[in-house]
Amino acid sequence: MSEADDLSEADPGLFGPHSVTWQMHGDPMMWVAGVRALYLQALHPRAVRGVMQNSDFRKDAWGRLMRTANFVGTITYGTAAAAERAGARVRRIHTRLKATDPATGERYGVDEPELLLWVHCAEVGSYLDVARRSGLPISDAQADRYLAEQREGARLVGLDPADVPASTAQLAKYFDVVRPELAAGPEAHDVDDFLQRPPINALLVPARELLWRRVAALAYNALPPYAHQLYGRPAPAAERVTHQLSATGNLLRCIPSRLRWQLPPGHILKAMARLGPGARPAPYKLRRQEAILDGPGRAQGSDGGDSTRWRNPG
Repeated sequence: MSEADDLSEADPGLFGPHSVTWQMHGDPMMWVAGVRALYLQALHPRAVRGVMQNSDFRKDAWGRLMRTANFVGTITYGTAAAAERAGARVRRIHTRLKATDPATGERYGVDEPELLLWVHCAEVGSYLDVARRSGLPISDAQADRYLAEQREGARLVGLDPADVPASTAQLAKYFDVVRPELAAGPEAHDVDDFLQRPPINALLVPARELLWRRVAALAYNALPPYAHQLYGRPAPAAERVTHQLSATGNLLRCIPSRLRWQLPPGHILKAMARLGPGARPAPYKLRRQEAILDGPGRAQGSDGGDSTRWRNPG
């Protein structure tokens, strides 16, 4: 059976195996990218305040990280119906949550579009930056395609896809515009402290010092220079960080993918069981640029510039 035959029957979900999203999100460096995203997201005072005032971050940070990973896995590799359910659940939760600005007393919802947009852009920007610097063969065209695809994820959390950056140029412009609003307030430093020394069982402290501290340091070092400036620490040389990301990516990719994908909740293995072995994410597939950018699959929109759903024509 050919790879095309494997993918022809079952629901490929919102993106499908021919998308850049499908290939990229299966890479182990996405965990480093996720931590980078947390560091970056914490620099928007209104956004991070909404998190800190509505949850005990220090007691449930691991749960929050896993719920975020589960959401990304579901909307990437699950069925379209599962992705829609996950998005509806997130939107339902967000509509109930409020935060208070301690300086002005203003009450505001955590589902304000500008806050959702910041969280989205910091996340997908981190994923893309770490993936490319760690050695995934993502071309400029594929990078733009990835961001255009991720408008569908933005829609699920309540954003209008037309308002979301769909190219690296648009994303860079967005960060330039939002930078004056960023600051490392008390909540950002709480996140920074937690990510450096997360509370764990005493028996796991050696593992935290040996492994986690290195992951957190690498994620932090991968931040853009202005983020280092806001956190009050000098930025390391970009070339050295890129070398570290590449070396780490090469090491992690030596771990057999089947072993990595056994970790719960096993989204990729479930997708392969549903769609067939041809759905297996692999870096070499990113080199098939024409197949990814022009092939069939749900990651095909009318023009990528409106709120059209990413799906097969017709």
